[in-house]
Amino acid sequence: MTRFLAGRRPITPSPARRRLLRAGAGGLILATPIRTFAQPAPVPARVGFLSSEAPSQRTQETFRSGMREQGLTEGRQFSMQWGFAEGDYARLPELATACVASGVDVIVAVTTLAVQAARRATSRLPIVMVGVPDPIGEGFAQSLSRPGGNVTGLSNIVTEVSVKHLELLHAAVPKLALVAVLLNPLNPSDSLILEQIQGAAYMRKVKVMVAEASTREQIDAGFAAMARARAEALIVAADAFFDVRREQIIGHTLRNRLPAIFASREMAEAGGLMSYGQDLAEHFRRAAGYVDKILKGTPPGKLPIEQPTVLEFVVNQRTAAALGLTLPQQLLLRADSVIG
Repeated sequence: MTRFLAGRRPITPSPARRRLLRAGAGGLILATPIRTFAQPAPVPARVGFLSSEAPSQRTQETFRSGMREQGLTEGRQFSMQWGFAEGDYARLPELATACVASGVDVIVAVTTLAVQAARRATSRLPIVMVGVPDPIGEGFAQSLSRPGGNVTGLSNIVTEVSVKHLELLHAAVPKLALVAVLLNPLNPSDSLILEQIQGAAYMRKVKVMVAEASTREQIDAGFAAMARARAEALIVAADAFFDVRREQIIGHTLRNRLPAIFASREMAEAGGLMSYGQDLAEHFRRAAGYVDKILKGTPPGKLPIEQPTVLEFVVNQRTAAALGLTLPQQLLLRADSVIG
């Protein structure tokens, strides 16, 4: 670079001066794109989680694991808004309203009552259901293959499984003549469960007594009624409130020496005699796949509803011993898992 000044000799910058000028110019060139073209960090999607159940490691960590499998990291690509009714179904509408008000992009709703609450709170946001026995009958979907609305996800088959519950109990107690069924009258699925059990019991010439409970005191009263009627075995319907009260229910079965079967593995692990049903933890993981597709732009009405394909039968041998019950070897061989 040469400068000309009137009446003076040309001034040529020294090599050091030229390096300094080049460095300064380069810095200006590099600085310009950073200041002008830098993009803001993407805002993480907000995922609402509405459940009739209590918070648990199984539920939350399995869902997070499913999101990680989709390549989504909590805190970077998504954040969570958790809402647990802990078996108190009356809290669901309030939790659903709070979830929508928080600005979530999609809601995962666990059980029929949770989906109902979410739909009343919003007709716009996508809802991924988990653990709903009859999504078409409840009006959540037009069909399993093409739901058509703002609800999709995973159904369950607790009503069909109830027939298997009676069959397995009959195998454990071959002379079974009277079976009790513990239901929650607030759960819309339980009437369907009872219908299935009564039909299967009629074919096996087994009488059915019903105990309804939606409070801790009603559970106590229900077991007192079972004792008076001399029930010989018990089917506990799948219900979030019963999951919350599992210690109370299992304690009653042990004190009354009452063989019982449940829908979830967690109940057998907590001391129940047997369980047969789907792995809900796996459903939470699979629900993350629906969330990922919805966040990428697929309308929920175009995502087919999945039904469970894997059911597991768990037997607790320690509980059988505590009840003084010798289980047939053939029944044990049918079990996917034997505890103890």
